[in-house]
Amino acid sequence: MIQRNIAKINTHSLHPGFLGKGHLAAAILDGNSFTQTDPFILLMDDQLDLPGGPPVGGPHPHAGFETVTLVLEGNGKDWKTGSLELMTAGKGIIHTEEITSETKMRILQLWLVLPPGKRWTEPFLQQILLEDVPTKKTPGSEIRVYSGTSQGLRSPLQNQTPVTIVDFLLHKNTAAVQQIPAQYNGFIYVTEGSVKVGETHIKQGQSAWFDRPVASGESEISFKAGETGARLLFYAGESQNAPIVSYGPFIGDTSADITRLYQEYRQGKIPHLNTLPEDRKVRHKYAEGIAAEL
Repeated sequence: MIQRNIAKINTHSLHPGFLGKGHLAAAILDGNSFTQTDPFILLMDDQLDLPGGPPVGGPHPHAGFETVTLVLEGNGKDWKTGSLELMTAGKGIIHTEEITSETKMRILQLWLVLPPGKRWTEPFLQQILLEDVPTKKTPGSEIRVYSGTSQGLRSPLQNQTPVTIVDFLLHKNTAAVQQIPAQYNGFIYVTEGSVKVGETHIKQGQSAWFDRPVASGESEISFKAGETGARLLFYAGESQNAPIVSYGPFIGDTSADITRLYQEYRQGKIPHLNTLPEDRKVRHKYAEGIAAEL
C-alpha cells in the first residue's frame, strides 16, 4: 500500500462575503490553479449570520461543471445540517439561492469539473440528508461517507467524475485511515481542532494537499486528531487532465463556449432548476437501499 504524505499546507482567512453584513467567506480553492487542483475548481467556506431584510442572493446560472454543497450548519428549513446536494449543471441550469429571513448557517460549496465528454450533459440534481449518509460510529469517531467509499461503506451518490468526499469527526488523539486510488488528487480541510499526518500538523482553518505518487494502485493517508479532537473534510478525485476556461458562473472548453453560454442565458434558453423533470431529481435513501424522488 502506497502511503500518501502532505506536500503543501495552505492557511485560509475569512473575509467579507458578497451577501453583505453577516456573511464571512474563505476561499479554500480560488480557481486560479486548476492544473494543480484538478478535478477541483473552487471551494468556498461560507459562514452566514444574516440579520434578515431585503433579499440577498437570487437566481443565477451555471454550466459546464458540478456544484457540491455540504451543509455543516443548516438553518432548520431549506438547508439541513449534514445534508449534501450535488447539482450537475451540464449544458446549463439556473437555480435560486435567496435569503430574506434571519439566518445562521455554514456551508462548503465545491465546484467539481466534469469529464470533457460529459461537459454538456443534461442537468441532474442529487441530495442526501444526514440520516441517509452512510456512517461509521466508534467510541472515538464518526465518519460520514458522502461520495465514494470509506471504512467499508459506499455512498449512493452517482458520480460523473470519480470523487471521494468523507467527513471525519475525531475525538482526542483518535487515528483514522482513508484509502484512495494512487492517481487521485486530493486534500483535507480542517474545520475544527487539529490533525497530524506523519510529522505534519494541520490546524483549524488550514487545508493540506497530498503528494502525487508515480506508482499506480491503491494508496492511503493516515491521520490522528490532536488534543482537542478534530473535524476534517476529505476530498480526493480523479484528475481529468483537460484544460478548462472559467468565467463567472460558467466553465467551458474554449472562450467560445463562454460566449455561447452568456448568449443562451440572456435569450432565456437555460432552464430553471424548478422545471427539471422529476426523473432528473433524486433524493438518496441509503438506509432503505433505494433512491426516492425529491
